Amino acid sequence: MNHNHITTGKHGMAGMLFMLVILFTSCNPPKAEQLSLKQAFRDDFLIGAALNKSQILGKDSLSAKIIETQFNSLTAENCMKWERIHPRPGVYNFELADKLVEFAEEKEMFLQGHVLVWHSQTPRWVFQDAAGNLTTRDTLLMRMKDHIYTVVGRYKGKVNGWDVVNEAIGDDGGFRNSLWYQIIGEDFIEKAFTYAHEADPDAELIYNDYSLPNPVKRDGVVNLVKDLQSKGIKIDGIGMQGHYHLENPPLEEIEASVEAFAALGLQVSFTEVEVTVLPVPGDDAGADISTKFEMEEWLNPYREGLPDSVQNVLAMRYKALFGLFLDHSDQIDRVTFWGVHDGVSWKNNWPVRGRTNYPLLFDRQGNPKPAFDAVIGLKSSN
Repeated sequence: MNHNHITTGKHGMAGMLFMLVILFTSCNPPKAEQLSLKQAFRDDFLIGAALNKSQILGKDSLSAKIIETQFNSLTAENCMKWERIHPRPGVYNFELADKLVEFAEEKEMFLQGHVLVWHSQTPRWVFQDAAGNLTTRDTLLMRMKDHIYTVVGRYKGKVNGWDVVNEAIGDDGGFRNSLWYQIIGEDFIEKAFTYAHEADPDAELIYNDYSLPNPVKRDGVVNLVKDLQSKGIKIDGIGMQGHYHLENPPLEEIEASVEAFAALGLQVSFTEVEVTVLPVPGDDAGADISTKFEMEEWLNPYREGLPDSVQNVLAMRYKALFGLFLDHSDQIDRVTFWGVHDGVSWKNNWPVRGRTNYPLLFDRQGNPKPAFDAVIGLKSSN
């Protein structure tokens, strides 16, 4: 009798299964862990995200893993804006900003402060006297200096860079007729950069704006920078807000702006990157937060989900953008998304409240989208 037959008892069956697992594993080794954004672009530029209150406080578990695994740079979405951090005369609210600074330090992430001087989200009292009329130039300069010295001074050596002035140039290339401009004059920008440099000489100081691929606006910012430089005012870079669409602005105009700013000896940061997939009501307002439109059905076509056809167009748009960023990686130091995943994007509510938008690389469940794969693919194939 042949005793070398295969045993089919429970121990013999377990052995067979074990051998099959070994054989399968050796033929099909586990997939390598997918590259993260910060790993993929570690030799090119920092990859960042703007954080909201819930994320800073650690209450958004969906975002938490994405933030820690994907990014090495953070921006304060709202908590460092004047209305939040300095709501009343002599009253500062540092609690949330302190937590963001602590988080960035703990995770060893670059931290960008946003924003010191802006026409929006600044309390009315800043611009008014006791009677409610516009205050004087000297008073407003004093308030600006106190604010910048206090905020930048508190985080000296902890916040790596500041968006010193935000959106001060109009689409016509001239100065926006803001209250800062009306009361102080065009040198309010010069003063803001001077105060910020005095408060923290080592911090990177940025001028930040949207629609900079617009040639007329680009020229206006170039002229602004040249004026600051001629006076010896420290300015380190330009923040190009990347509030883009599936087809606009053209890549060649984005590239022209990168080259124009780099030619001034500045680093370029893409500070608020997102790609809206929804129809644009009226004229494209860039990113002027005062612009609002009423909800209409045609403005919210993807309420139930984004069709694969549009998902693919979004992926190709992101691939093209990051291809451009890589081509100019010696001139670009940071690429920051304005939000972590689609569910928390401000584009769900601007310029039309209550829409369902899909502008980022991670979906509402925190999963990477085809756009993420397209971006990572630029590096993983190398």
